[in-house]
Amino acid sequence: MADTDASIGYGITFEMADILTPTVFTYLSEIFDVTPPSDETDQVDATHMQSPNRTREFIDGLTDPGEASFEMNYVPGSASDKALIAAKGKRKWCRITFPNGVQTLFTGSRQTYEKAAPTDDKMTATVTFKVSGDPVHTDPTAPRNISAPVISGTAKVGAPLVVDPGIWAGSMRLEYQWKAAGAAITGATGLSYVPVTDDVGDTITCEVTAHNDDFNTMVASAATVAVVA
Repeated sequence: MADTDASIGYGITFEMADILTPTVFTYLSEIFDVTPPSDETDQVDATHMQSPNRTREFIDGLTDPGEASFEMNYVPGSASDKALIAAKGKRKWCRITFPNGVQTLFTGSRQTYEKAAPTDDKMTATVTFKVSGDPVHTDPTAPRNISAPVISGTAKVGAPLVVDPGIWAGSMRLEYQWKAAGAAITGATGLSYVPVTDDVGDTITCEVTAHNDDFNTMVASAATVAVVA
């Protein structure tokens, strides 16, 4: 028996762009519980006096793409908060990217932006877009880097460096390769690296490669300053 192809939704991204600039997307951070557009087709009663066997007949009517929605951690004044407030009354070109690289794109209008700030739990918001027209569903695409990897720490022998892999769309797993002066460091394939004496004078970078079932994309971090003893 074959293994299941099921997967969890962790890694889904939601972005939106102005209709006039459909390639300039704003990434909405800290979302969860995404509901993509639906697909409900009206059934029109076409019954007539001679319908066979005295049975009602129906034909397909118009299809309603419904709504797209998600929950998010509400951070007042954040870039996502400002973008959603500014989206009021405007049609947006929206993009949902799934971990396997498949994308759903649609035109929508922000319908609700409902915020909650309880005294004993995290602040959240519910966002709903009314979908207009037929959504576009793509085949799997290559992982796309939204925010580049960044190395933190002091470039010094014995002091650990840690890489933040950044934000990726359409990625199911990440791989890491640390480099000194552009040359791969053997065995340095984790989230951190501790410079050694041989690295003195070299700058350190980390290449992050994102994978899904069909594609991979590599992005390198900016280099550190030269390692000191």
